[in-house]
Amino acid sequence: MMGASKAPSALQQQFNNNNSNQHFNRIINGDQIIDIYGYINNPIKKILTYLLTIFTCGLIQVIFHWFPILKLKCTSDECLLKDADSVLIKDDHNIVKIKHIKKISFDGTVEMCSGNLLKLKNLKYFKYKKVTYIWNQTNSIFNSLESLEGSIPISYFHSIKNKNTGFSVGDVTSKLLIYGKNLIEVKLNPIPLLLVREVITPFYMFQIFSVTIWYCDNYAYYATIIIIMSMLSIISDVIQIRKQEIKLRAMVHSESYVKVLRNNGKIEEINSIYLVPGDILLVPTHGCNLQCDAVLMNGTVIVNEAMLTGESVPVTKVPLPEDDYEITNDKNTIFSLKEHSRHVLFCGTTVLQSRNYGGRPATAIVLRTSYSTLKGELVRSIMYPKPVDFSFTKDLFKFIFFLAGIACCGFGYTIFVMYLRGAGIRKIIVRTLDIVTIVVPPALPAAMSIGILNAQMRLKLKEIFCISPSTINTCGAINIVCFDKTGTLTEDGLDFHCYKPVNIDNDGKPFFDKESQTFNDNNHLRKAIATCHSLTKIEEELCGDPLDVILFDKSDFVLEESGEDDDVEETARFDLLQPTIVKSKNSLNSSGEPLQLAIIRQFTFSSSLQRMTVLVHNIEEGRKNLQLYCKGAPEMIASLCDPSSIPSNYTDIVNQYAQHGYRLIAVAYRNLEMSYSKAQKVPRDEIENSLQMLGLIAMENRIKDQTLGVINQLNNAKIRTVMVTGDNLLTALSVARDCGIIRPNKLCYTIDLAPGDEKTVDGRRKIICRESVSSSEDMIEDDDTLSNSSTPSFESGTLVNSAYHLAISGPTFLVICQEYPELLDKLVCVCDVYARMSPDQKQYLINKLQEVSYTVAMCGDGANDCAALKAAHAGISLSPAEASIAAPFTSKIPDIRCVPHIIREGRAALVTSFGIFKYMAGYSLTQFITIMHLYWLGTNLTDFEFLYIDLLLITLVAITFGATPACNRISKTPPPTRLLSLGSILSILGQLTIIGTFQMFTFIYVTYQPWFIPYSAPITAVIEDKRSQQGTAIFCVSTFQYITLAIIYSKGKPYRKSILSNRWLMISLITMSLISIYITLYPAEIVIEYMQFDPIPLFSDRLFFFLIGISSAISSYAFETFVINYLVLSVRERRIKEKKIINDENPRSYENILSQISTDISWVRYIFSCKRTSNPQSTYYTPSKSKGSRKSNSSSYISSTGTSKFCTPTKSIDGLLIINTQNDDDEETITTNRTMTTDSACTSTLFNSKDGVDTCNADVSNIV
Repeated sequence: MMGASKAPSALQQQFNNNNSNQHFNRIINGDQIIDIYGYINNPIKKILTYLLTIFTCGLIQVIFHWFPILKLKCTSDECLLKDADSVLIKDDHNIVKIKHIKKISFDGTVEMCSGNLLKLKNLKYFKYKKVTYIWNQTNSIFNSLESLEGSIPISYFHSIKNKNTGFSVGDVTSKLLIYGKNLIEVKLNPIPLLLVREVITPFYMFQIFSVTIWYCDNYAYYATIIIIMSMLSIISDVIQIRKQEIKLRAMVHSESYVKVLRNNGKIEEINSIYLVPGDILLVPTHGCNLQCDAVLMNGTVIVNEAMLTGESVPVTKVPLPEDDYEITNDKNTIFSLKEHSRHVLFCGTTVLQSRNYGGRPATAIVLRTSYSTLKGELVRSIMYPKPVDFSFTKDLFKFIFFLAGIACCGFGYTIFVMYLRGAGIRKIIVRTLDIVTIVVPPALPAAMSIGILNAQMRLKLKEIFCISPSTINTCGAINIVCFDKTGTLTEDGLDFHCYKPVNIDNDGKPFFDKESQTFNDNNHLRKAIATCHSLTKIEEELCGDPLDVILFDKSDFVLEESGEDDDVEETARFDLLQPTIVKSKNSLNSSGEPLQLAIIRQFTFSSSLQRMTVLVHNIEEGRKNLQLYCKGAPEMIASLCDPSSIPSNYTDIVNQYAQHGYRLIAVAYRNLEMSYSKAQKVPRDEIENSLQMLGLIAMENRIKDQTLGVINQLNNAKIRTVMVTGDNLLTALSVARDCGIIRPNKLCYTIDLAPGDEKTVDGRRKIICRESVSSSEDMIEDDDTLSNSSTPSFESGTLVNSAYHLAISGPTFLVICQEYPELLDKLVCVCDVYARMSPDQKQYLINKLQEVSYTVAMCGDGANDCAALKAAHAGISLSPAEASIAAPFTSKIPDIRCVPHIIREGRAALVTSFGIFKYMAGYSLTQFITIMHLYWLGTNLTDFEFLYIDLLLITLVAITFGATPACNRISKTPPPTRLLSLGSILSILGQLTIIGTFQMFTFIYVTYQPWFIPYSAPITAVIEDKRSQQGTAIFCVSTFQYITLAIIYSKGKPYRKSILSNRWLMISLITMSLISIYITLYPAEIVIEYMQFDPIPLFSDRLFFFLIGISSAISSYAFETFVINYLVLSVRERRIKEKKIINDENPRSYENILSQISTDISWVRYIFSCKRTSNPQSTYYTPSKSKGSRKSNSSSYISSTGTSKFCTPTKSIDGLLIINTQNDDDEETITTNRTMTTDSACTSTLFNSKDGVDTCNADVSNIV
């Protein structure tokens, strides 16, 4: 969904509409696609399923919970949708849900998504993600239920207004039956249900299986400890879920008493939960939160839409006109939430003030209620976010299946050996199942969470709170961070810098006067800033756009608003008029009274028009003497002015201020002669012309102190930074330059819609690409320590770093999404500034970045960022309010310094998770090899040997493994994110081979010693005697192997600090090493008794086993360091990655896309017209006669500075040749447009500097 609201007729499509005999129904609703399949209950299947549930003690229901489609197949049959009593719903993410169809008696009409009224006798429906889908008997499909927002003409609302009677009790009852209560409510799941959902996850079910086997094998100590740890983990998870549910419910739940017209025009006060679409709502004078979406019909209302836009700026809503000539000349205009949003009061916004004229109260007609409202859509996006696809989790399960495969081999081996030894059936079953619990460790989930919990605690110390700990691992893979601007990168307000007036010299030519901080009395510029605004007074306090407030204060005027009883004469007839008078504090008119200006009409600011205009009357002058004041973007205002009123250096002055990061506003005026009546009806395009330029106003958008350093930390770490803001494009570009998102040595291009409604040859809106004014040549210095990776690895950022920036506004982005979808993947890979983005556009952008393989973090502070925060892999909120519910991370410190902390901790947690998983896998396989050796003898490790390994060696290491803090610097090379990478698999298999070799050598060595006593199991013993000399020797060697695995997998730099900084892990390893040495070399009798050793008689042999353990440790460390870290990770994986990019194996990957377009903007050549503004850093080149070779693909030229540069020629774009250049001594590529006065594209170009003029020697023989 790409607009402020969805347009059902365009975005919702139904398939197979004319087939009444269908089993399948597809619904496209915005960017969501769902497939619906019909099923009907089969009584025989249901009875068999119940019997199977009893027979399996409910286990089959757990499987049904994991695979709901299996449950439906076992209880129902496929059928036609018209006969179905259940539906299987499959969305575009392959998530399956089962919904039961409800049927109720109903006689009335409902509004369908097409805007048509459907007459129904019986109602058959189901709800999915809080949206109601109703069976349409006419078309034999399910349609989503809509409120009054479909294909309804404006006249329909005016007919309701003119009747002014409201609904009867019967009407309300039938509508409540259809639409339900007007309530956005998050129900709290019962604690027992949450516990059951946690317990029946696959990992915990495997734990239940494992501890059952252990209890059967009399291994109760460790089983009890695992149960306690798992219970604590489950309780912690349930507490977090419940806290999040409570927070979300507190945020979204809202109800109040409202006044409506019902029962033949009577005013009734009702609870807002009983509002229904079509109700006539009386808007209170001030101080209420709207509980529904409603279209304003009478009066004017000032609302705060911070919930939607994030900007706490009052917005004036005006009544819906009977015809809307500003949008269409058709009197039967179809109502559109997007086009008529200036008339719509949205749910969740606050009414600051309402006004009525002529005794008519401010009234509105309810459009949408409950989850259909704009606020409801926001809540639904939080409750049902797009599933985050992170490869680590998938690889984790795949690796477990790999371990399970090894367990199956051991399973068969155990059955074979036990059968040969004559073991009983019970022993064979217990031993074979025990192999599964050894190879796939049940403690793995708890161990995997240790590093995450440690990172969470470290973040909490920095006042960064996380409500979704599993997201921390994802943060380790972040390679792009999207930032909101206002309140995130910058302070909330603006500072006035100066104004630069335009005066007339003695020759009658306009020129820019010097800068000034004050406005002269009675001049037009002062009058313009005193009137050209949308300010209002609420409880005697000036409210409105902060920029307007600052400028109005500079004007030294006061604002007075006419009330209901004021004599506004002719103006009272115009309901769209909000009478406002501004009065000077110190300026007098010719009568000696304070100067008074009346604002007759406002043309509110439009982002598409980039300006606002007011018509003003000086009360002292005649009634037909009006002034027009207009302010807006410098380029736009200049285009509306009389050219003779614009200074010749206008563009240079604008660029000069823009380069220094100021937000510029141009101001112009015009004298008009027309009556009040005509002023109210005249279209703005008839009067917004032939204006006189008054001057420029420069505003400073303050950047937070921490922003610059943080952005540069991320840039230097090869983490891409992007600005996504609701502010205008010029301001966004200025801030992006100042904070380093747009680098000073790269060109920036803005992509805009062509003026007017210009079309391309294929009928699409024409788009132009302009080069933006470059930033200062001063390089931005980093204020924090930065590092390069100490581990050689493939630096993707170096290969695919874009050589230019793109910037785009929301309306243009929407057009590209709708009309140029083939460009979206490329656009999101190189566009770093997105302005005027609505909340759903922000969310859509995040999704598109994810589709091209970025791992995205979103940082924002407003409620309008909620959807994007939820959609991102990692949402970071700087607000304690609504945004904090949607975001996994919330920083109590309201600036972006939290972002590097989260990324560092995420990388540390990810590396820890990799390390702990490989350690646990290595431990399991080490123990597996030990058990396989001992099963050959018909014995096993003793209970206390198992306890020493599982409880002391493994559990202590697992608990302390994640306590290694994150490195202070963000490395340029990100950590690996694929658990099933070649490096990880070779590492575990290599360690398995080394460990198995040394254990086998130990086993054979003991067998051939003169003191060796073969193991012989007692036949009549009640308690099994498991003691053997081979078992004792292998156990002693294996203890050092476990310790070695902990050391080699506990990696430090560049993502974590050294293992030496982990005090508790070092204490554990040293203590365990000393105990293992003691057990191996000098075991006391009590140790031999409790450990149930069959002792090794000679000290020399015990010392030899110790040396075998040390040799195994050295071999393992050498293999991990030189083979895995250097040969595999550094060399081979880098070459594999480069090969994938070159071969274009994943064409939608951002790396592949950037490898093609990172230094060449000609990918937009067939639709974009490149235009150029003045640029002090640019150099223009005039080509000479061609004589270059056509075979060369790239060449070089010598710039006027004498620096050797490389040149990659590209095809021309509308007569302009794009030349891509790169300095020999510069890490970053600089792309520059050189204007070429040729008629073709150079296939090979050589520039030579001669006498200060660069010439082009190129083959232009094939000029077309």
